[in-house]
Amino acid sequence: MSRLKTCFDELQKEGRTALIPYIMAGDPHPDVTVPLMHEMVRAGANIIELGAPFSDPMADGPVIQAAAERALEFNITLLDVLQDVREFRKLDSTTPVILMGYLNLIEVAGYQEFATQAADAGVDGVITVDMPPEEAESYIAALKGSGLDPVFLVAPTSTSERIGRIGAVASGFVYYVSLKGVTGAANLDVDSVAEKVGQIRQTIDLPIGVGFGISNAETAARVSGCADAVVVGSAIVKRMAAHQAHDTVQFSAIAHDVTELLRSMRTAMDAAQDTISRTA
Repeated sequence: MSRLKTCFDELQKEGRTALIPYIMAGDPHPDVTVPLMHEMVRAGANIIELGAPFSDPMADGPVIQAAAERALEFNITLLDVLQDVREFRKLDSTTPVILMGYLNLIEVAGYQEFATQAADAGVDGVITVDMPPEEAESYIAALKGSGLDPVFLVAPTSTSERIGRIGAVASGFVYYVSLKGVTGAANLDVDSVAEKVGQIRQTIDLPIGVGFGISNAETAARVSGCADAVVVGSAIVKRMAAHQAHDTVQFSAIAHDVTELLRSMRTAMDAAQDTISRTA
């Protein structure tokens, strides 16, 4: 059984929603990434989403674009990202890690070579933002053949037909992009999110994670009432951007700011789930 399935199954038994923080590998300094992954787990993260820096991150807003630029100043490559996962696995063999990135990086490596190396490093799933399911047959075969879950995005504009197509090829979970736009956008309508998540559940029998626009504990708690996972990215990366000094002395400040946010989200999400359980 995959780490992702084990994680979601255990959380379902506990009546809890997964908290998935996103960070960009190598930002704001390569030495920060792995220690921060461990700190996030200690702060209540259930799954880690690790970004692979790319020069043209079309789905990302200015906050994560800037994070990619900072990481690329250190010449962080996809191999470096996989090495971060290997280092993380030396101390943590249970927390799922999913990579988030763009197809160019995987195309350069080759589908099978990438899948083999990612699985060997301890990666559990991959989100490739610009890989549509209609063109993903070889990609999916390589990932699933290596025991990796291909995680696909569902948009607010996705039709029932397209949701079904995604459900036929996805595994691990599906990621509902809760806003029309890029990462870091605001004005999340949680009621609309809940309605769309309900539509997705009618077609896809996988956990549903919701991301984009979740920036505080209150919103995380509200989204946790309808989703199986809450994904938070730009709010974390924005806090990290305040510590851009190219040295390692800022780690304690970065860890404090990031874990403070995650602990507040975890507490609020668990309280919301407890309320639902008592009133069910």
